[in-house]
Amino acid sequence: MGLTLGFTLAPLSALVLAGGTPVVAPEPAVAAMMGEWQVDLRFEQGGTPYTQVMRIAISAEGAVSGTFYESPIVAGQVGRAQGRDCLAFRTADLSGDYHSAACLIDGRLVGQTWSEGRGFVLPWTAERR
Repeated sequence: MGLTLGFTLAPLSALVLAGGTPVVAPEPAVAAMMGEWQVDLRFEQGGTPYTQVMRIAISAEGAVSGTFYESPIVAGQVGRAQGRDCLAFRTADLSGDYHSAACLIDGRLVGQTWSEGRGFVLPWTAERR
């Protein structure tokens, strides 16, 4: 029986450890979140288009890195549960931290960002570039 955390670990009895950390590769569904995405940040679907590029990389251990809104992604991680492949990460600017999370649904990312410093939560969608 394997453990699933956004990527599948081998059966516990067959884990290969490197410095105490399981060595695994992202599953294809998790790897499908990697690359460049055009993020739609409109408040209303019919509103004036406003987009930003998000670049996602995922390590074999499930760590997420890249950029969003021209800020480095830090402390990112992938997860898989209830049939969904998701990621979460943090970025920052002079106003404070932004916490973002998204799930891959029908080939696009559906997510939201919470700005602590500016006091808002913004739902968004992203299409692959």
